Amino acid sequence: MIAFLLSKPGQYLLGGLVALALLLAAYAYVDHRGYARAEIHYKGVIAAEHTAAITARNSEVERQAARQNEAKAREAEHIAEMQAEADQLTKQVEELQREASEDPDADRTALGATSVRRINQIR
Repeated sequence: MIAFLLSKPGQYLLGGLVALALLLAAYAYVDHRGYARAEIHYKGVIAAEHTAAITARNSEVERQAARQNEAKAREAEHIAEMQAEADQLTKQVEELQREASEDPDADRTALGATSVRRINQIR
């Protein structure tokens, strides 16, 4: 075996195998570096997309919160208006009840002019 490796054809064969091994090693190294570069590149792309998604989610949450707060403010205004109308109606009813209790024609079977006026005010 050693005699074959020391002969000319053996040295050519050995040189060819070493050259092939060096080529395979170089290819593996270059190929690995290519994968490493691609990995770094796409990790950056994925991180950027992740950051963009988080930013979009946060802005959407803020937008929804702002719209909900606006709706709550409108609702509070509407409730305040309804409460004011209810208070005004309560005062009007109390005033009409007071006027009805002071009406001298309250015991009559027919409605008098003041009774009709009070009824018309409720409409």
